[in-house]
Amino acid sequence: MTVGTVLITGGTGYIGSFTSLALLENDYQVVIVDSLYNSSKVSLDRIELLCGKRPDFYQVDITDEEALDKVFAAHPNIDSVIHFAALKAVGESSEIPLEYYRVNVGGTITLLRCMTKHNVPNIVFSSSATVYGDATRVPNMIPIPEHCPIGPTNPYGRTKSTIELIITDHIDAQRNNAKKAGKPFEQWNGALLRYFNPAGSHPSGIMGEDPLGVPFNLLPLLGQVATGQREKLLVFGDDYSSRDGTAIRDYIHVVDLAKGHLAALNHLREKKPGVRAWNLGSGRGCTVFEMINAFSKVVGHPLKYEIVGRRAGDVLDLTANPARANEELGWKTELTLEDACEDLWRWVSNNPRGYRQDAPEALIKVVKESKK
Repeated sequence: MTVGTVLITGGTGYIGSFTSLALLENDYQVVIVDSLYNSSKVSLDRIELLCGKRPDFYQVDITDEEALDKVFAAHPNIDSVIHFAALKAVGESSEIPLEYYRVNVGGTITLLRCMTKHNVPNIVFSSSATVYGDATRVPNMIPIPEHCPIGPTNPYGRTKSTIELIITDHIDAQRNNAKKAGKPFEQWNGALLRYFNPAGSHPSGIMGEDPLGVPFNLLPLLGQVATGQREKLLVFGDDYSSRDGTAIRDYIHVVDLAKGHLAALNHLREKKPGVRAWNLGSGRGCTVFEMINAFSKVVGHPLKYEIVGRRAGDVLDLTANPARANEELGWKTELTLEDACEDLWRWVSNNPRGYRQDAPEALIKVVKESKK
């Protein structure tokens, strides 16, 4: 029996594909729209291999209102949206900020207009811990709670905080307009999921992150060093006031993160809270050097790195306080940093070319046998 039908924007990307899998495994129907700008359709094959169900897929750009409108029209049962589609590189956002605002903010407005036209009331938004900026500027805000003042330090983070405001204004307006008209209003809800650093791959080794071009996140870069595709890792700054001089981040296994989206969606549908923000993180801070050491241990040898200057917009510490999500969503991380490193290594060592190669037969055989 189908629980509901969910449109997932950016659903063939890293977190989008894992969330699509989690929803299908929990009896949701899934419709994906993705421009494939930084993802691959092969992820759909892997989703199907793992759960026996295939999401509907449309190659549509989030900024194309006409094309997006047709998807909603073709699937009148869509009752919720999980919104990932965005440009997401912090450094690049400082070089081409207008493009980031056009795609991220403009695309969200297009999406919300289509949702309103087709009376789709629930949105789960893939926000980011970058909306907090440098939380060390405010006393007693590490680990970071949701009431930490918003203050992003780069255009990417500012697109995310802007979108949070737009979604809040939109849901509030829909509720107030319906209330004034004497109509039901509680069905309009939004989840703002601020998450920290996604990491890891599917434990089967057949699904993971496959960034096109140069990856911007630490773990996929380490994966490329480990497989010999990259000579060394660049460490941006070793002069932070941390235990080893490198920046502190909160790494969350992508499988846990996908479950967090499912928990937030279920909460919106059942509790109808209006707009609510939740941090999705582990609450454990890890320095860049600690992550390099953890991954090197899994790989079995040291990985080469070079220390260079800090990156514009980077901050000292982004560690989550996930207490609100733990209590309200009944969600918490279950997998460790070591799990993330082991799963990532299984993925990159078996699939050095990501989705641009066939998954190893031995891994596929294990998945198929586990389904019997």
